[in-house]
Amino acid sequence: MTSENFYFSIVIPTWNNQPYLELCINSIRKNSHFKNQIIIFVNEGKDGTADWLRTQPDIDFLHSSKNEGICVAMNSCRALIKSEYMVYMNDDMYVCPNWDLELYTEIQKIGHDNFMLSATLIEPYATTNPSVVSIVQHFGDSLETFKEKELLATYKSVVKKDWYGASWPPSVVSTRVWDVVGGYSIEFSPGMYSDPDFSMKLWKYGIRIFKGIGNSRVYHFQSKSTKRLKKNKGSDTFLIKWGITARVFYAYYLRMGRDFDPETTSETPIPSMIQLRSKLKRAFKVLLS
Repeated sequence: MTSENFYFSIVIPTWNNQPYLELCINSIRKNSHFKNQIIIFVNEGKDGTADWLRTQPDIDFLHSSKNEGICVAMNSCRALIKSEYMVYMNDDMYVCPNWDLELYTEIQKIGHDNFMLSATLIEPYATTNPSVVSIVQHFGDSLETFKEKELLATYKSVVKKDWYGASWPPSVVSTRVWDVVGGYSIEFSPGMYSDPDFSMKLWKYGIRIFKGIGNSRVYHFQSKSTKRLKKNKGSDTFLIKWGITARVFYAYYLRMGRDFDPETTSETPIPSMIQLRSKLKRAFKVLLS
């Protein structure tokens, strides 16, 4: 790709998921306000993903013959980034019109780069995970059932306020902040719980703006790659590393899912019983490790 001035560099790890990746890339091309840099990390690529990407002159990519996972993929792609802000996106996402303009507008309002922002997901199914913040609307759960025209006609129909707790993709940080905290931690490879770990690193650095943008919307087919993955025990790694569970971090530090209040940016006090429970749970995991 020739050198240009991009506002966002969009990094997408992919693992033998070419049809969804193509849809994701086409949505970025069609529905973005800005001309953004697209960077793909191809894990394995036995489905021909790398061969297809070689025919796409507007895309930068790296290719590993094995599945390196998200952490290695994101860290490796840092060397290709040409913009001030990087977006982490999944390959089974479809961006809605002006998703990037809404993020850009918020960044201009903030006026500095000590933040983590996220678009708001539209997903076909509700989940039992209290950390998931999304609009539940069913526009298909596969390429065959995807209702693109219906999505584009109605994606604004549900009012969603800005919310606390940006942590999961599609997420945005500045490249400066990424470099300061050292990117993704490879002890979480192939990637489960790498998101809360990265957010905790940002928190330790001093960032307090973890904000989801209600008007920046991205459709998510829901884990088309991670369902095939042999998962690491990221919850245990997070607990041993930080002394609390990821759920406590999301609920009491990031206050994930609550409506964003610009007057309040500090964490909610953690009840003493929950603190004690986290310490005991961590001690137990350490003994077993």
